[in-house]
Amino acid sequence: MYDSQSNKKDKYILSTVIISLAVAVLIHFPESVSLFDRFESHSLFPGMKFIDVANEILFTFLSLLLLFAINTRLFHFNQASIKITGTKILLSFIVTWILSNLSGQFFVFLHRTFDIPAIDAMVHHYLHPLRDFIVACLVTSSCCIIHLIFKQQLVLIENEQLQAENLRNQYEVLKNQLNPHMLFNSLNTLRSLVRENQDKAQDYIQELSRVLRYTLQSNESQCVSLREEIEFVSAYIFLLKMRFENNLQFDIQISNAYEEYLLPPMAVQVLIENAVKHNEISDRKPLTIHITTDDNGNLSISNDIQPKWTATSGTGIGLANLAKRYRLLFKRDIQITEDREFTVCIPLIEKSQLEQ
Repeated sequence: MYDSQSNKKDKYILSTVIISLAVAVLIHFPESVSLFDRFESHSLFPGMKFIDVANEILFTFLSLLLLFAINTRLFHFNQASIKITGTKILLSFIVTWILSNLSGQFFVFLHRTFDIPAIDAMVHHYLHPLRDFIVACLVTSSCCIIHLIFKQQLVLIENEQLQAENLRNQYEVLKNQLNPHMLFNSLNTLRSLVRENQDKAQDYIQELSRVLRYTLQSNESQCVSLREEIEFVSAYIFLLKMRFENNLQFDIQISNAYEEYLLPPMAVQVLIENAVKHNEISDRKPLTIHITTDDNGNLSISNDIQPKWTATSGTGIGLANLAKRYRLLFKRDIQITEDREFTVCIPLIEKSQLEQ
C-alpha cells in the first residue's frame, strides 16, 4: 500500500513538471519564434535577447510548479478518494488566476529592481492578462484531468481487488467442501476396520492422523508442489491398502523434472478416491490405478472401468470441485476421457507461470 501511494505521488509530480515545462515553452512561443526572425524581433519585441526569453520561460515554469503545488495543497487534486466538486474547480480557477497575475507582477518587480533579464516590449506586457487567464485554465483543467485519471485507476484497482476477493472466497468454499467429504469417507472405512480387525484399525488411525494433518496444513495454501502432494498421497494409499490389501494396486511413474510443479492441494487424492468409489475392487476384479506424468507437463490418473454391481450415489463434489478450483486458481481446465479406461488429466503449473 505504501509503495502504491509513493508511486502515485511520483507520477503526480512528474505529470505536473511535464505540463509546467510544456506550457512555459508554448506560452512564450511567439517570442521564441521572433528570436529567429530579425524583422519581427525589431518590430514586435525590440531589443529582445535570448536570455530574456529564457528567463521568462524559466520563471513561468517555476510559477506553474508553484501553482500546481498550491492547488494540490488546497484542493487535494492528487487524492483520488477526495470528491472534487464544481465549487472547488471554480475556486481553484479563481485562486490560480489571481496568483498567476501576482507572480507576473513579482517578476516585473524583480526585473526593474535587480535588473534581471526580461522582455520589456509593450506587446509582451499587453499579453500578460490573457496569458494569466490561459495559465489558470490550463492549471485547473490539468489538475482535474489528473484527478479523474487517478480516480479511474482507483476504481479499476478496487474492482480488481473485489474480483480477487470474490475468487478467494469461492476457492475457500470449494476447499472447505473437501475436508468433511474426505473425513466422512475415512470414518466409514474406519468403522468397517473396527468391526473386522482392531489392530488394523489402530494403524489406520495413526496414518489417518497424518493425512488429516496434511489436509489442515494445505488449507493455508492455494497450491502445493507435486512432491508434497505425492508424499501425502503415499500416506493415503497406505490407508486404502489396509482396507483393500492386494486387490488395489498403484502404478506411480512421475518424472523428477516435475516435482516442484504446482497443483491444488488434495487434487490427486480426490481422483484416487473417485476411482475407488466408482469401481469394483475384489479378488475377482482387482483394480490398478496409474499415476503418470507426460512430456507436456500433465499428470494423468487412470484406471480400468469396473462398474460395481450396486450403483453408489455420489455427492458430485470430487471432480466438479477439482475442475472449479483449476479454473479459479489457474484459469485452466482438466481433461476427462472415458473409453476402456477412465482417465483424468490435470495440468501441472510452473511457479513462474503462477507468478505472472
